[in-house]
Amino acid sequence: MTDTIKTMLFDLDGTILDTNELIIRSFIESLQGVAPEGFGREHIIPSMGEPLTDQMKRFSGLEDVTDLVAAYREVNLRLHDNYVKSFDYVNKVIARLHGQGIQIGIVTTKMRLTTERGLKYVGLFDYVDAIVTIDDVVNPKPHAEPVSKAIGLLGADPVTTMMVGDSVVDIESAIAAGAIAVGVAWSLKGEQRLMEAGAHHVIHDMRDLYTFVGLERETLAQS
Repeated sequence: MTDTIKTMLFDLDGTILDTNELIIRSFIESLQGVAPEGFGREHIIPSMGEPLTDQMKRFSGLEDVTDLVAAYREVNLRLHDNYVKSFDYVNKVIARLHGQGIQIGIVTTKMRLTTERGLKYVGLFDYVDAIVTIDDVVNPKPHAEPVSKAIGLLGADPVTTMMVGDSVVDIESAIAAGAIAVGVAWSLKGEQRLMEAGAHHVIHDMRDLYTFVGLERETLAQS
């Protein structure tokens, strides 16, 4: 795979946006009195990145989770701005990549409303060339459709496209779409889990992405 990378797709939560605590709080509050006694973060973390409806069915044991999804979204929107921030170097790296002509896409299992809100809140929205959310696909990750759709929207080539994510579903969707799968070591699931899922690369710092497009990392990096 010697082709130069021209397109970088990113998952949102847990990859470029640090929303981990927001998600955990949203589940715990919305499932109060519904989930079994002792339900907590260790039950939530393994499934983070999957569609919300699927998670709610698993955690509640119910088939109709319409009210629980609504409750989750109410908590999530109410607490959003108290919790959401970019991970280290994310804004700087994405701005620089975009400035160098790399196409930037977002591929997420979130709905469009909260996806756009998060990107605008942290100042990333203007650098994004395409967004694919749960609202835009029939088959969410780990199916190939979300990544393939983003590649299609950008007129990109899977061979020169990277999909960067923190979940097994991100890696599987990337591979299924023929893109290069990149895991992030700051995933709550751990980098080993992403390697086992077939990640072609794992980055330990957002600035590691510069290597793939032939950019030097700044010698005096701002903290």
